Amino acid sequence: MLEAYFSCVMEAGTDEAGRGCLAGPVTAAAVILPAGYRNPWLDDSKKIAAPRREALAESIRREALAWAVAHVDPQTIDRVNILSASILAMHRALDQLDPVPLAIAVDGNRFRPYGEIPHNCLIRGDGRFLNIAAASILAKTSRDAFMKELHRAHPEYGWEQNKGYPTRAHRDALRKHGPSPFHRKSFRLLGEQLKIGL
Repeated sequence: MLEAYFSCVMEAGTDEAGRGCLAGPVTAAAVILPAGYRNPWLDDSKKIAAPRREALAESIRREALAWAVAHVDPQTIDRVNILSASILAMHRALDQLDPVPLAIAVDGNRFRPYGEIPHNCLIRGDGRFLNIAAASILAKTSRDAFMKELHRAHPEYGWEQNKGYPTRAHRDALRKHGPSPFHRKSFRLLGEQLKIGL
């Protein structure tokens, strides 16, 4: 079972989804959980089947003290790079929290200071700490819903299934149709995926 990671009760966990995609936004969530919060099913969103993720997302939105989600579009990703865009998405999610957190727990090992609020970077935090895992669930489910909406306008890329990730079918569609306005032009769409470590 995941544990709470609280340097104080009012600590926000934050995580992102979609960093490795060829299309669509990078999405981040920030979550403040109540003291003593427990959920035996909560884990890193990548380890949870879609139906359970959706149920967990509904539970988190209902039970969290505060939560927020933010998207950063492909044009911004191309302009500032995926690392900066991921951190920007986290900051935008944190901007929306009410109450304001007193500390921030960040999944991964890279972040930029958010005002004067202290932060902790935690490698694989989404599989270790409840507040980061909750943020990973909200980021993943929100981004998946966003990609399903984009799929309606561009069904040729199969985003309802691949969510913008570099699957073979997605690359085959790029070869046939070329990139859409929602593809990240700074990524190697038909070569090896551009790798930027966080």
